[in-house]
Amino acid sequence: MPMSAARPSITSSKDHVLTVQEALEPLFMALEEEAEIKMIAAAINAGWTLEEAVAAIDELRRNELLPVASSH
Repeated sequence: MPMSAARPSITSSKDHVLTVQEALEPLFMALEEEAEIKMIAAAINAGWTLEEAVAAIDELRRNELLPVASSH
C-alpha cells in the first residue's frame, strides 16, 4: 500500500519555545498590579486620596527610570 503524499507538517520544537520575556511577562504584570494595589491601599489607609497615591506611585516610577548620577 503506497503512503499518502499528503503528510501533516510537523512544526519544529524551536517554533514553540517562548522567549524569557514572553514566559515572565504575565508574572511580572501580575506582580506589578498586586504591588500597585497594595501601595494604593496603604496610602489610602494613611489618609491620602486616591489621586495623591497614584501621583506618588507615578513619581516613584519616573524616578526609577532616571539614570543614577556618578559620584566621581
